[in-house]
Amino acid sequence: MIVAVATGLPARWWTLRPARSRKPATYRCPFCGGYLLAATEHALIAPEGDASRRRHAHLECVRRERAAGRLTTREEWLQADRKGSRVPLWRRLWNRRSRFRAPLDPPL
Repeated sequence: MIVAVATGLPARWWTLRPARSRKPATYRCPFCGGYLLAATEHALIAPEGDASRRRHAHLECVRRERAAGRLTTREEWLQADRKGSRVPLWRRLWNRRSRFRAPLDPPL
């Protein structure tokens, strides 16, 4: 899991966008640790949409992390969250309780 730099906590989702600039700057990729120039094609990633904690990364590194499932977008996170919350918690607990009850004696 990728950790958000400013907080030190794992991010639930990330915003991704392509980036390129004429600015004479050099960035360090958070995935491979290599340098990348601002003038080259790269990606801008931000944990949970927080632009103040954004990082610049190589496109290849972003593709590799996405393929490994470690760089989830907001849409993917929301979709996964909806799947898990279709059944209310009280219903799941109630159904779970019924598995541990002893069967009733048959009527005579």
